[in-house]
Amino acid sequence: MTEPHSEPLSENTADVIVVGAGPAGSTTAYYLAKAGLDVLLLEKTAFPREKVCGDGLTPRATKQLVAMGIDISEEAGWLRNKGLRIIGGGVRLQLDWPDLASFPDYGLVRKRDDFDEQLARQAQKAGARLYERCNVGAPIVDDRTGHITGVHAKLGEDKREVTFHAPVVVAADGNSTRLSLAMGLHRREDRPMGVAVRTYFESPRHEDDYLESWLELWDRRGPGPDRLLPGYGWIFGMGDGTSNVGLGVLNTSDSFKELDWREVLKAWCASMPEEWGYTPENMTGPIRGAALPMAFNRKPHYTKGLLLVGDAGGLVNPFNGEGIAYAMESGQIAADVIVQAHARPTPASRELALQRYPQVLKDTYGGYYNLGRAFVKLIGNPKVMKIATQRGLTHPVLMKFTLKMLANLTDPTGGDAMDRIINGLSKVAPKA
Repeated sequence: MTEPHSEPLSENTADVIVVGAGPAGSTTAYYLAKAGLDVLLLEKTAFPREKVCGDGLTPRATKQLVAMGIDISEEAGWLRNKGLRIIGGGVRLQLDWPDLASFPDYGLVRKRDDFDEQLARQAQKAGARLYERCNVGAPIVDDRTGHITGVHAKLGEDKREVTFHAPVVVAADGNSTRLSLAMGLHRREDRPMGVAVRTYFESPRHEDDYLESWLELWDRRGPGPDRLLPGYGWIFGMGDGTSNVGLGVLNTSDSFKELDWREVLKAWCASMPEEWGYTPENMTGPIRGAALPMAFNRKPHYTKGLLLVGDAGGLVNPFNGEGIAYAMESGQIAADVIVQAHARPTPASRELALQRYPQVLKDTYGGYYNLGRAFVKLIGNPKVMKIATQRGLTHPVLMKFTLKMLANLTDPTGGDAMDRIINGLSKVAPKA
């Protein structure tokens, strides 16, 4: 392990620059700083700040928070959930999170407006140097090698122009990832893309201890027949008097571009029981939307000194739209690779270590994400979705298997028969 620096290399120079202090960037910075590297964590906005999200965390994300030493007690403002309630095909099924050696048996709920700040502050405590209101622009590229060696940025309210320098840069700047684009990494059109739209309502259901997922999303607007849309709805109690209500929608259907999803959300909420309170007068904020980049939709994940983590690398799970767990996991993986590279004695050996990062991601998620891509194509067909909800939901054992599959919750060794089937499928599937 590298010895911790007693002081920064210089104010604007570090071992690693991490661009973006969302879950991916802050986790990367935390593990790098914990290993003794000097890290600059550059965040475009100032905390607290809002992000579009369902705010519901599965046991997979919960495990990452525990590993980072975050206080996830109820006293610290976290609401625990026991599992997933699935509604569709006239069936209402309540499934507890599985009992596993590898993951806790509970999830969490926390608003993103302070969730991200908690992770960033934890990275700071570990030694990362956080710059808020730091809008990163063009990369600094070595003319001789083509490698990124830093970034140009505008800092503070006065937008003072500054440059930051490091031999390794991590792009954690989300789906739009201007840094990746500037380095020639564009989105792959052959990978699924989703959109999430959500809002908050004051509601008596705010203390629900199950995440709720509605697998049938009907468009009931207009005089024509109801249409089954390619996506799902969610209702997550926030524990603070409000519910987070939203839709996750896939681009695998003809409906994707033609519909105003904010209007679809309004119509869906209007179909809910009146006593739940999902009415315009109870709305506590605007309807907001965000893209969900899935299944490695931007590659390669390492090139010329730049590593992609989280949404910048398209690490959202195509099965369920979960992004936070994979953002944090990829951050930890990237940090581990960078720490090992940093300890190498020559530029060539450091580069060899960094080039391992895409392969680790591929080995970890490639097969599973490819299964997810096939799943996304299937449920993009309303007929398939209708059969799946009407028949699948009536079989609790099948749904328990489906929950493990969708949430990627299995024990890698020593698990039950379901775990072995899911792990086996992921291994034999082509790596994405």
